[in-house]
Amino acid sequence: MTVITNVVLVRRQADQLSFDAHKGNIMPINASQLRLSIIRPVLQNLGLWSQAAENLLMGTAAQESGLGTYVEQLGGGPARGIFQMEPATLNDCYVNFLDYRADLKAKIDAYLAPQPDKATQLATNNAYAAAMCRVRYMRVSAPLPDANDIAGLAAYWKQYYNTAGGKGETDEFVANYNRYVGNS
Repeated sequence: MTVITNVVLVRRQADQLSFDAHKGNIMPINASQLRLSIIRPVLQNLGLWSQAAENLLMGTAAQESGLGTYVEQLGGGPARGIFQMEPATLNDCYVNFLDYRADLKAKIDAYLAPQPDKATQLATNNAYAAAMCRVRYMRVSAPLPDANDIAGLAAYWKQYYNTAGGKGETDEFVANYNRYVGNS
């Protein structure tokens, strides 16, 4: 009986996930796959990997998009992708930072597909979006918090990514990190 009951329960859960996906409910990216297949390799390729940087990007994706649940800003705003970067921020990263660092710019631009434009690729190209998120944080002179200090990462995100004028809160970041990333 237990096997049959478990099979029925698993089938009901699968049906619910399928139903939820069609309703548009939360369907985040698998945290381990995002970490191991996208964020870590991109940061390593750029020579910018540290456990703190990796955890900061994981937390940023968890807070900004529900770990990839949304790739367009809710309410019709301009932010795009799993890190919810605005096209103006993307442009500023190039004009005031990458244009003065040819080697890093070349490595980042190597992630671009021929089409669509860079701003659109923030939503369609997670490797490029991860690279640009790291660039956004690179522009900060303050050192990254300890990799395991989630509250510290939250404060860093709030001050340097979301900013004082942003609607996000550090307690939300911590909760979303724990919800979506956990121990991945």
